[in-house]
Amino acid sequence: MKALIQHRSLRQRLSWWLALQSFAGLCLVCLAVYLVTEFNFRDRQEETLAQKENVIRHLLADGKEHRNSEDLAHKLDDFLVGHGDLSLEVTQADGVVLYAHARNQNAKTVWRQRQFEVEQVAGSASKSLRVRLSLDIQTDNQLLHRLAVTLLVAAIGGAVVVSLGGFSLVNLGLAPVRRLASQTRALSAGNLHHRLDGGEQPLELVPLIDQFNALLARIEKAYSQMEGFNADVAHELCTPLATLIANNELALRRPEQTDMREVLASNLEELHRLTGIVNDMLFLSQADRGVGARRAPVASLAAVAADVLDYHEAALAEASLTAKVVGDAHGAFDAPLLRRALSNLLGNATRYAKNDSIVQITFKPSDEDRVLISVANYGDTIDPEILPHLFDRFFRGDPARSHGQSNHGLGLAIVGAIARMHQGEPVAWSENGVTIVGMEIRAL
Repeated sequence: MKALIQHRSLRQRLSWWLALQSFAGLCLVCLAVYLVTEFNFRDRQEETLAQKENVIRHLLADGKEHRNSEDLAHKLDDFLVGHGDLSLEVTQADGVVLYAHARNQNAKTVWRQRQFEVEQVAGSASKSLRVRLSLDIQTDNQLLHRLAVTLLVAAIGGAVVVSLGGFSLVNLGLAPVRRLASQTRALSAGNLHHRLDGGEQPLELVPLIDQFNALLARIEKAYSQMEGFNADVAHELCTPLATLIANNELALRRPEQTDMREVLASNLEELHRLTGIVNDMLFLSQADRGVGARRAPVASLAAVAADVLDYHEAALAEASLTAKVVGDAHGAFDAPLLRRALSNLLGNATRYAKNDSIVQITFKPSDEDRVLISVANYGDTIDPEILPHLFDRFFRGDPARSHGQSNHGLGLAIVGAIARMHQGEPVAWSENGVTIVGMEIRAL
């Protein structure tokens, strides 16, 4: 179906619309000119008939002046001299024609007529005369016809001229779009750092260029993260796989000197590590696809933190650390996800805190239905350039990858994902030997 879709040219569409609008506008103007001219002609014709009617009424009204029909005919003939476009007929009430004057007619002759009656008074007697006055409007109609043809030709010609000019203007106006298309055509995975040049572009295209450049920046960042992610995944998976291969090769080469239980235990440990990496990657993949938290009422987040502290009690004691919970909050949360986030935060603090120091879990509600959950520890201050990357996948602040066997670099990335699943965001500060890592989430 997609192959059958034909893209319509914006240039052709704009040109055709401009042509149609120009033709419609010119037609309306020409129609207005024609109607006004026709109205003026008709008004002039009616005015002419009205003037002639007044004269005829005056001539016919007084019967004393007309001793016979010849006198009447003589006066009416004098009146019609120089009026070759008029025809006149006077009849009595009984139908007797007193006067008739008609000019030569043809098939194209068109008349505008006016009929009226005149009371003719002769002494004490009066009689009614019926008058039919006709005006030949053939000349005016021919002029209107020529005017209509002229206006129609002018409308069509004007529309053609405007359309050609509009086509050129549209073609010129779309030149910046073609330049943008050329710039985007030159982009590839190898030069995502390039940006579209909006310096000489029209004002209307500047927002589009800015949005496209911002999109390029996000794609470049995502592409770089993907390349780093692939390298980190390969690195993380190669280590346990290499250990498994080495153990098995060693067991096969010296089976009589190998304790199979130790080999299997070592292999099982590496397999658990691989399983943890895969499960964490699956969780992050689901979070990236927009899976939300399954919220349920939680009466006390401090109680949730207490459960997490019980689980980490041995690790805290081994690191000579003391943990405490400050503050509390309640709301609708996904308690298992919060336990996982707190466990990752507490494990991260345990690894990097100084011995004999205090690890503090803090819950701080805000006025906007949000809760700040943070874990603070005393240790080395983190470089400000590293802080924004703490929640990236497989990121470690220690280039030597210390704690590599117990930590595969996805713990804080999972914390960031859980924060986003609760309509929040991860947070991190590090000043004067105090590092605070946590998340600010929305409490429903």
